Amino acid sequence: MTGNEKVKPKFSLKTLVRMMKGYKRHLLFSALALVIAALVWFAIPYVSSIAVDYIIGGNEDVLPSIVKGLVESIGGREYLVSHFYILPLLLIVLTLANGLFVFLRGRNISIAAEGMAKNMRDSLYEHLQLVPYDYHKHISTGDIIQRCTSDVDTVRRFISNQLLEVIRPITMVVITSYIMFSYNVKMALVSVALLPILSISSYFYFKYVRKYFSYSDEAEGKLSAVLQENLTGMRVVRAFAQQKNELKKFTDSNKDYMNKTYKLINMLAIYWGLSDMLGYLQILLSLVFGVYFAVTADFTVGGIMLFTAYTAALTWPVRQLGRVLADMGKASVSISRLDDIFNHPKEAEPGKALKPEIIGDIEFKNVCFAYEENDNVLDNISFTAKQGQTIAILGSTGSGKTSLVQLLQRLYPVTGGSITIDGVNINDIEMHHLRKNIGIVLQEPFLFSRTIMENIRITNPDATEESVYAAAKVASVHDVICSFENGYETLVGERGVTLSGGQKQRVAIARMLLQNAPILILDDSLSAVDTETDMAIRDALNKRKGSATTFIISHRITTLCYADKILVLENGKIVQQGIHEQLIAQEGLYKRIAQIQDMLEVELMDGSENNEQI
Repeated sequence: MTGNEKVKPKFSLKTLVRMMKGYKRHLLFSALALVIAALVWFAIPYVSSIAVDYIIGGNEDVLPSIVKGLVESIGGREYLVSHFYILPLLLIVLTLANGLFVFLRGRNISIAAEGMAKNMRDSLYEHLQLVPYDYHKHISTGDIIQRCTSDVDTVRRFISNQLLEVIRPITMVVITSYIMFSYNVKMALVSVALLPILSISSYFYFKYVRKYFSYSDEAEGKLSAVLQENLTGMRVVRAFAQQKNELKKFTDSNKDYMNKTYKLINMLAIYWGLSDMLGYLQILLSLVFGVYFAVTADFTVGGIMLFTAYTAALTWPVRQLGRVLADMGKASVSISRLDDIFNHPKEAEPGKALKPEIIGDIEFKNVCFAYEENDNVLDNISFTAKQGQTIAILGSTGSGKTSLVQLLQRLYPVTGGSITIDGVNINDIEMHHLRKNIGIVLQEPFLFSRTIMENIRITNPDATEESVYAAAKVASVHDVICSFENGYETLVGERGVTLSGGQKQRVAIARMLLQNAPILILDDSLSAVDTETDMAIRDALNKRKGSATTFIISHRITTLCYADKILVLENGKIVQQGIHEQLIAQEGLYKRIAQIQDMLEVELMDGSENNEQI
């Protein structure tokens, strides 16, 4: 699955249980505290009704046998009348106890919810580090960020505020029903008359509303993606004066998110309005019939107080069940979006996971590769590279140059043939060990929002400053960095926007050199530097010749001509192979490009001479 596929909401209890590791005891203790708080709360209206009917009204029939025996053991009704402070004191103790257990419930569920959120964020970040490279090419960064922040927070809020609320209605219904039906069956039936309607409406509301949560979440993800792309591509937007078009794209996404969220809020408003009406109507029925039975039948004032309190205690949790189910629906959508990440398999080791010493002898043997079946990007690629050699690769756009070096790093698996390093199939080399020994610089290198020193040290955090300076000198960027006000402590803006394209490429080259890997790859990474700087970097790299096998992808013949072997790719195949002198003598792509570049250089020189004469 890719991140752009539609998510089918499904509440994943397995994911929650896994993410609760280390915090399950807090969840269980919170559930226990919730039940105890509910039991204590039920005692408060019961004690109040006894105080009214038994102590004030003198009605001994309202006392259950257990309570009657306890009261008689301390002196009966006369004792309670003469020591009336006992009942208020008991109510205070019960209220304090209820408050204590409510606090314990809230504290422990908050610890469990925050711990779960931390575990989930850590697991998501770790998993995203280990999924195949292709996964990140097919999912929006904004969508991933939205899932790892907004969706995780939705699940956290559900755990903190709603998960245990499922227990409350069950506890309330069981205890309340038992007490009310034991007290007066007629009044109990009146007090629960509308609850089935409220329960059924809560269920159907949950079934109907969760798809609106899904629509709203997906719209929010698209909005985040548009915002992220616009902010990271602000230089391109400004360069092509596309602010109005980008603003329209954002406002369209924002409007779509607003409309879908509005429909969701409208559903919430309808349900809460109707459920409020049913809830208050149920309490009103209990009060009216309580008064009627007290006037016309054998029913007490304390009974009215008891049933009114218990009806409210029963009605609102059942009504709240709709909110719990609705939030469960929203949480299920979020969990399903997170499961979409977790369910994507991690990058697997296809072979023996060996960690051999890597020197740099490389062989491509009949290598084929296709992103999609029956659509080869590389076809029957065969060549060898000895330790310390420089292999140059030339080819038109789409000829497979970058795909070739990505196969060497095993970012993608070959679909045919084999690649060996020092005689060992790369599939049998442990993934991290392989990539640790291959340094790469891309045409558009990524720099982090850190200092230049930290960016260069990423490949070797323990490197000394002298080693960093040496790598920067080879990359012809040391003097440039020193010219900055803060030198190597200059803070690089997001994605390196404070540096020019050439400066970013040279910092990335220094970062690669500090890795001190036996295999180096420069994927058109000198395209943004001038010819003089290009020559200086190549001269510095040549002085290191023999220490690393180097692959250089470039369109400049002057960059490629000193290579030990030049590969010319066309339509995924090697059409020419040799050194500069051999290829320049052959008819083919290499010679044509060389002639075109020579003509351009001559024209530029003639133009500059004419300008000087003028």
